[in-house]
Amino acid sequence: MAAGAPARGRGRRTIVRGMSDQSVLHVKGRILVGPDEVRDELWVVGGRVSYDRPAGARDVRTVDGWVLPGLVDAHCHVGLDRHGAVPEDVAEKQALTDRDAGALLLRDAGSPSDTRWIDDREDLPKIIRAGRHIARTRRYIRNYAWEVEPDDLAAYVAQEARRGDGWVKLVGDWIDRDLGDLSACWPRGAVEAAIAEAHRLGARVTAHCFAEDSLRDLVEAGIDCVEHATGLTDDTIPLFAERGVAIVPTLVNIATFPALADGGESKFPRWSAHMRRLHERRYDTVRSAYDAGIPVFVGTDAGGTLPHGLAAEEVAELAKAGLPPVEALAAGTWKARAWLGRPGLEEGAPADLVVYDADPRADLRVLTAPRRVVLDGRVVA
Repeated sequence: MAAGAPARGRGRRTIVRGMSDQSVLHVKGRILVGPDEVRDELWVVGGRVSYDRPAGARDVRTVDGWVLPGLVDAHCHVGLDRHGAVPEDVAEKQALTDRDAGALLLRDAGSPSDTRWIDDREDLPKIIRAGRHIARTRRYIRNYAWEVEPDDLAAYVAQEARRGDGWVKLVGDWIDRDLGDLSACWPRGAVEAAIAEAHRLGARVTAHCFAEDSLRDLVEAGIDCVEHATGLTDDTIPLFAERGVAIVPTLVNIATFPALADGGESKFPRWSAHMRRLHERRYDTVRSAYDAGIPVFVGTDAGGTLPHGLAAEEVAELAKAGLPPVEALAAGTWKARAWLGRPGLEEGAPADLVVYDADPRADLRVLTAPRRVVLDGRVVA
């Protein structure tokens, strides 16, 4: 528990998953089970989706509108701020902000906080954890990561694979202060051994990568996903596509690159110029990746310097980059859930859904204003 954190459950209502009230929720309107599969109604019984009206249903409540499975933020950091781990009450506010914005499934892409207590809260989003970041010594943000040398990388990957929920997060590149620019953090042999160990333990591996020179080694070593991926080029895009390596571009975060570059200009001018170039071609990079068949998913990088609750904005950014609007929507809903191994609005799935006033396929701006948020069958927002 972080220093200064309140005792678990103190001062707030704790709701244990699986203890939903047994009243029936009737959801009607247009149920977007998939981009092309629309139903007129569903029922929520015992917190689960059913497409059959329950016999003898009593205490039926009704909500109506355009319905999506809960949005996915596949790159955020609950329990983290710009200084490191935060107390539980701050982490709770972060999770509630995501929930109220409709993001009900979060992949926590690295955090030093123990947020397992969230799993016991039926009113908070579901989290898939990647354990704590693993970075090269003095090559990442202070207080965020385990900082290790290459000989220890595989051992720390094994440790975080056991602690996480099927993912491990590496820092693939960062500024090298002697070089004055971004550079790869790990030799090829170290990442090969580390990724092989993660896969042996049943975990997938992702990596923070801004620049170009770490990507080939990581992909050829068997990595499953790359975060940000601003360094993709015509040379590496086909490799990603061939290997099926996904990217989570976090465009709402990449928008901060010019300000970062301005702040580092006097000390690291080479790095600043590099960051500006990566920013300038960000949309072309994402569109080229999508056109090549690389899986692209929604992630915001919330929880470091960015606020939570930005999943809808990231969907809009993907569309601005050139993804068809329905594909941008799928990247934060149906396809993202399938990629993470979590259900959408299938029969028997947990009733995690968001209700809108209009069809989000026709206008992505609808995503910024949920009418109702339903989590485990409860109307929570």
